[in-house]
Amino acid sequence: MDKKNDKTAKMISDSEVLAEFINIYCSDKHSGMDKAPVVSGGAVGDCLASVNLSYCDECRKLLLHAVSKRVLCPYDPKPSCKKCPTHCYGRGYRERIQEVMRYSGMRLIKKGRFGLIKKYFS
Repeated sequence: MDKKNDKTAKMISDSEVLAEFINIYCSDKHSGMDKAPVVSGGAVGDCLASVNLSYCDECRKLLLHAVSKRVLCPYDPKPSCKKCPTHCYGRGYRERIQEVMRYSGMRLIKKGRFGLIKKYFS
């Protein structure tokens, strides 16, 4: 596999993990709200093509923002966001994604997603 395909596969994988984290949070915290699937075009849409989950408006916007920042990340290899020298998330989004990660991380690990342990603690 060439470097471009490798980078694309990593972006898709990271986007799917973000989608899972946000879905756990949204399902638990926003259970009474209307939900809809995420729809986007371009590279963001490509990264989310395999995600068949529904989110409230707030969480859908957070996911789209997070994936767009992942797609545009200039670092290769990409550092974890909390260790990155460039904080690219827009106003309010960084705090929201941190809250989502804190809430959902252990819940996903408890559900048997042991591959996320590295992501949770990095």
